[in-house]
Amino acid sequence: MAARGRGSATCGALAAGALVLLSLLAGAAAKTTYIVGDDAGWSKNLKASWLAGKTFYAGDVLVFKYDKAWHDVSVVGGKGYQRCQLPKHSDHSWVLRTGNDAVTLRRGNNYFICGQPGHCQNNMKLHVNAL
Repeated sequence: MAARGRGSATCGALAAGALVLLSLLAGAAAKTTYIVGDDAGWSKNLKASWLAGKTFYAGDVLVFKYDKAWHDVSVVGGKGYQRCQLPKHSDHSWVLRTGNDAVTLRRGNNYFICGQPGHCQNNMKLHVNAL
């Protein structure tokens, strides 16, 4: 009878451990969607405060909402971000123009600029580091 009790305790501990592991995995899989700029959307003079207090993870989604007649979203590298320039030939850069673009973050640095003349220079750019 004593052996039966120890086996039950072991099964209970294993089940509890499996539940903890499943909840951790479910939490890791849960991704967050952010609207860039909140109600103001993707626009010139994007407030640096928009990033404040946010922790981004690989797999999170940024949604860029903007007037496609005036703006775009250009995914660039670090140099393109610093210089406010689109590379002429790059497999790592592309331009989105729908006015409602969703981009899934990859681990590390993610850079976005508006490619319209003067917009990036007026702070229509965003750098997000995803963990």
